[in-house]
Amino acid sequence: MNLDIITKNDNHEIQNSIISRIRDLINFKNLEPGDKLPSERMLSDRFEVSRTNVREAIQKLEFYGLLKSIPQSGTFVANIGVVALNGMIDEILGMEDPNFRSLVETRILLELKAGGLAASRRTKEDLVRLESAFIAYEEKVLKGEDAIQEDLLFHLCIASASGNSTLNKLMLIITPGIMTNFEKYHVCDTNKANLGIEEHRAIFEAIKNQDPKQTKARLKIHFNELYQYCYRDDKNIEFE
Repeated sequence: MNLDIITKNDNHEIQNSIISRIRDLINFKNLEPGDKLPSERMLSDRFEVSRTNVREAIQKLEFYGLLKSIPQSGTFVANIGVVALNGMIDEILGMEDPNFRSLVETRILLELKAGGLAASRRTKEDLVRLESAFIAYEEKVLKGEDAIQEDLLFHLCIASASGNSTLNKLMLIITPGIMTNFEKYHVCDTNKANLGIEEHRAIFEAIKNQDPKQTKARLKIHFNELYQYCYRDDKNIEFE
């Protein structure tokens, strides 16, 4: 097995162990919303792990809104009930790393919504950024070069143009996993480069014309091959 995978799995287990013990500490001490946790150093000594491991675990719980760190003050239990906190931590501990199929499903769901909003809300500045990303993508493709990063930048610009900061943040979160899997599975077909350019141009024009319905239709066409790739072994799934 690859050493990177072993290290990643070990870190995941350590992080989950720390999260579980933080939960037990909160319950044992009957900590309530606003109560302060022991310092990273104290938790590190108590759990016999590095401060880096503790910090990463705390950051993960912060991401899900269960803890709140205040500079120069410490880390506090967020304003959430004990039952909800325990339930959410159980869900976090049971989560697996997303596979390529789940990333694709999530990306399509998010971007269809983001595309419709972008067509309705886009500003002149959004349009300039989107066109610039499209031109960068087109230039790379026409040179026969790898344009995965430029492709994803174009789609991130759509999310940004949606005017919905949460949608934009979610797209940013899943983008690294998408890029890694694109490269791993060689999803992009360089023989269909010109088709990719036309599809991107059609999406851009629909957003430029402030046509949400057409934008979604063009995005569905653009995502169809990717969707079919993910479900090539499951013919009963239809792309809607």
